[in-house]
Amino acid sequence: MIRIEDVFVAYGSPSRAVLAGIDLEIAEGEFVCVLGQTGCGKSTLLRLILGSERPMRGRILVDGHEHRQPDRTRGYVPQKYSLFPDKTVLDNITFGPEVSEFGLWGRLTPAFFRRRKHLREQAYDYLRRIGLRESDATKYPDQLSGGMQQRVAIAQALMTNPRVLLMDEAFSALDPGTRRGMQDLVRELWAATGTTILFVTHNTDEALRMGTRIVVLGKEGPDQGSRIALDYAVPEPRREEDIPHLTRELETTAGALGRSTSAKS
Repeated sequence: MIRIEDVFVAYGSPSRAVLAGIDLEIAEGEFVCVLGQTGCGKSTLLRLILGSERPMRGRILVDGHEHRQPDRTRGYVPQKYSLFPDKTVLDNITFGPEVSEFGLWGRLTPAFFRRRKHLREQAYDYLRRIGLRESDATKYPDQLSGGMQQRVAIAQALMTNPRVLLMDEAFSALDPGTRRGMQDLVRELWAATGTTILFVTHNTDEALRMGTRIVVLGKEGPDQGSRIALDYAVPEPRREEDIPHLTRELETTAGALGRSTSAKS
């Protein structure tokens, strides 16, 4: 589904490497959580797959093709809510497919209004699936809690039926109770849709609860770009009582690898 080949990215002047030699293959339907310290290039990797950035070296293939810009095959949920403040919940959810299918002038045609009716039916279905009420459809983002806004952002991304859903620390601003509910919701949506998900987080516990696979990015030295330090298949079935043990095991292994690569450099 996704193939990342020898990807190198650097920023700034003088140039500072962020990603150095990333090689990764992701199969369709996988739920991959990307872990790593702040500044290790997790968000950069997501933007490269989205197509909003290009690598300086190497290439990224989605379904065998390089993508020069974002499109409907890849949904994106950023850390900060991406909702339009002047649009209702319903209009936020349907805006993407309306614009991509009809553009600006096409929205004045009879075909648009027929399609719009179908899209709104889909949007109401997503509202129910993400745990909101139909009465929430007419509200504006500033009338919603943070957790509700993030649910709408997820529905907004799913409305385009993406092959790949990219989520960049999407729950980091939520309180613990809301965060746990959102983790369960995304797992349920993933199980129901079979969408390939890449989920960036710095929280090991969260990665173990959500992903089928965890990729840890780490730097070999302070002035070097990140590489893949660990590629870990999450054991199934996972039980609630297993999470603390798995968290310690994963953090110990990742820490040992980090110390090893630092010693070599």
